[in-house]
Amino acid sequence: MRLVSAAIVLIGMSLVAPARVRADEAAADAGFTPLFNGRDLSGWVPVNVAPTTFSVRDNTIISTGVPTGVMRTDKQYENYVLELEWMHIKPGGNAGLFIWSDPVTAVGQPFTRAIEVQILDGLETEDYTSDGDVFSIHGAKMKPDRPHPHGWERCLPSEKRAKPAGQWNHYRVECNDGSLKLAVNGKVVSGGSQIRPRKGYICLESEGGECHFRNIRIKELPSTNPKPEEAAPLDVGFKSLYTGLDLTGWKADAAQKEHWKPKDWTLVYDGKAGASAEPLWTEKEYVNFELIVDWRLTDKNAGPGAAAGAGVCVRGAYSPIPVIGPPAGGAAPAPGASSAARKPGEWNRCVVTVRGDKATVKLNDQKFGDALIQDAARGPVGLLGGGAALEFANFYVRELK
Repeated sequence: MRLVSAAIVLIGMSLVAPARVRADEAAADAGFTPLFNGRDLSGWVPVNVAPTTFSVRDNTIISTGVPTGVMRTDKQYENYVLELEWMHIKPGGNAGLFIWSDPVTAVGQPFTRAIEVQILDGLETEDYTSDGDVFSIHGAKMKPDRPHPHGWERCLPSEKRAKPAGQWNHYRVECNDGSLKLAVNGKVVSGGSQIRPRKGYICLESEGGECHFRNIRIKELPSTNPKPEEAAPLDVGFKSLYTGLDLTGWKADAAQKEHWKPKDWTLVYDGKAGASAEPLWTEKEYVNFELIVDWRLTDKNAGPGAAAGAGVCVRGAYSPIPVIGPPAGGAAPAPGASSAARKPGEWNRCVVTVRGDKATVKLNDQKFGDALIQDAARGPVGLLGGGAALEFANFYVRELK
């Protein structure tokens, strides 16, 4: 009888144990929703990458790695648990996951202000690893869980758990009230606190190598009521005008293509088109709009007036708004333009808002006057390079009513 009873008990335990495991798994899965439906990129927005940079195949998001840039969610998230799997295809690949991101890229950068959760393969130094670093980028702030050897806002992982190229890795990122914890393949290894902003978008990063992502899901947690300054700005409808691969969307003839060269996330102008060169125009025409363009003089020794005649053209008008250099012919620059521009080699951001017959201009957040537009009520946007070598980046436009 004792043997029979023992056997019954063991059989009973064997029936209960799987049920308990299933219940535990169900509890762990409760509250998660997919961030990727496995079929297409619904819910995701390309920020500054080409339409082909991210695609879907076999329930997997495929990143080509070119150009350098990001794709983000179409909504913001505050507190949540995020899980995903990723795999680099070739050794030495680089990518990333951005947390609490701005909607558009930072000045002169292919990436947004955010907290980056590194997705890297095979590169190890005393300053960074391929095992799950967490760090602030482009103006975000973070206190690492462990001090970095050189005082950076970067948490190096406590142990090496990442698998090499060709194998899938699992990340679990818990974000709550300005703190972040990263678990790599089942164990927490890095994180940070006192993070600002602590509400924003989620991004997948493209940076040179093919990387695959799958099983992306999120479980939102209760809000901790961030102040407005603790949240990333909301998307207001900016769309990129540049693919990072070619001049698709621009009216570039053979002569212009000799002087305007796509270079990953930047567009390079060689400064040799001559005074008679036409602007590089968009194919699309606009009426009322807001335009963002970043630029810099590439010659760090360029003197005053090096970029004379360069600027942004609106509604098909050949006379540029001089947000880069003074107008050609020695005319005075717009009020405040010279003092607002940064020195050669440094990036500038100009924002041009066109409504009716007026263009309001800001350079590096400094407003320096309005320009009257008398030529047309509708037309393309253009870039005029002038006589100096320039680099452009981060072309965004949003149409206004």
